[in-house]
Amino acid sequence: MLTILGFAMIATFLVLIMMKKMSPIAALVLIPALFCVLVGDGAKLGDYVIEGVGNLAPTAAMLMFAIVYFGVMIDVGLFDPIVRGILRFCKADPMRVVVGTAVLAAIVSLDGDGSTTFMITVSAMYPLYKRLKMSLVVMTGIAATANGVMNTLPWGGPTARAATALKLDAADIFVPMIPALLVGLLFVFILAYFLGLRERKRLGYLSLDEALETEKDSGTVLVKAGSGTGKAAAGSSGSSSGSAASVSGPGGDASASADAPGDDETDGFQGLDPNRPTLRPKLYWFNAGLTIALLTAMIMELLPIPVLFLLGAALALTVNYPNMAEQKARIGAHAENVLNVSGMVFAAAVFTGVLTGTGMVKSMADWLVEAIPQGMGPHMAIVTGLLSLPLTYFMSNDGFYFGVLPVLAEAGAAHGVSPLEIARASLVGQALHMSSPLVPAVYVLVGMAKVEFGDHTRFTVKWAALTSLVVLAAGVLFGII
Repeated sequence: MLTILGFAMIATFLVLIMMKKMSPIAALVLIPALFCVLVGDGAKLGDYVIEGVGNLAPTAAMLMFAIVYFGVMIDVGLFDPIVRGILRFCKADPMRVVVGTAVLAAIVSLDGDGSTTFMITVSAMYPLYKRLKMSLVVMTGIAATANGVMNTLPWGGPTARAATALKLDAADIFVPMIPALLVGLLFVFILAYFLGLRERKRLGYLSLDEALETEKDSGTVLVKAGSGTGKAAAGSSGSSSGSAASVSGPGGDASASADAPGDDETDGFQGLDPNRPTLRPKLYWFNAGLTIALLTAMIMELLPIPVLFLLGAALALTVNYPNMAEQKARIGAHAENVLNVSGMVFAAAVFTGVLTGTGMVKSMADWLVEAIPQGMGPHMAIVTGLLSLPLTYFMSNDGFYFGVLPVLAEAGAAHGVSPLEIARASLVGQALHMSSPLVPAVYVLVGMAKVEFGDHTRFTVKWAALTSLVVLAAGVLFGII
């Protein structure tokens, strides 16, 4: 009965948000509360929610201060050189814009944090998607899938969890998987290319001059990368001072200005205003060093990640904006994202708290394991890879790697399948996992991109699942799994 109710609860949640009958935050709270009553544990709902909130509170704190920290780094211009390079490549070609999104998301994902990846990627690419009238779900889908593949890095989380759960060395799990993961990343780039071609066919291809003229006619303004000054055009709005006019973007700093006619067009577009008053060019190397030190401390686990981001955000604000009014302005600029994401995380705590507390997660996992035919025993690594898709989507990584993976490894060992193969196979579902409603970072992505979570889910799930299957097929082909 618990198994049926568990699947019914998840299905109800997904259907309602994809049909836009409920907002994600309301669905995350009300649907599990209803099913908790149906299970007969209504009296324990408060305990389950408090336990769920307690488990996710460090994640919420980490996201809150990570948004502030990286928001400030975007404000001060730390990522402008990377953004300029990507946007110089993109120009006004929808195909290049989508491929650039995949490349940027993959590069930034090297830090192992999905929230960071999504904040930087959306801040850089959102203005181009809006001004070229491209589909924003293409941006969120490609960014999430690229980040999902890269999330398998040893410091990203899943690999470390698999190693801990099965008492293995993380390097022994990850290093042999590199060829299969590279194939998966290549598939994401190919997918981005074809989705970009589809967008180009739908919208047409504009040269830089044509795009600038279109934006001028529509009253919106673009910015040229590397331009020292800009000319404000009628119809633009924003809070930036100086000669560059700005338009409101996802983080409040997505800005634009157009160079005078006749300037060299090889620089392409810039999503972030090069003249915004929040820039701190004299502190560039301090901010770069601080970010490298922060990421190094995260990888070496010198302190808990929430503490590191709390300290980093406080230090970044103090050094870059010593004036109290400026500090308040920067915090206020990112307050909407902080509130949206932290609120969604605590709402998700209700969902995970009820799933775990009522025993529905364990019941569903046991049912799936028992449903595996005996003849599949020698192929448990492939079975694990296939199961990782739905299980990591409907469960947290902790629940899957610490609750289900040891059972799968035990079943595999009985048929002579190495725990290392099981551990490697368990990583293939991460491309899909990053779009799970139980992953807090996905709410950063859809929130900043102003995309409905249901729309993102409908578009992304099929491509992310296909990417995971490509990784699994490559692992089998290379003899890794």
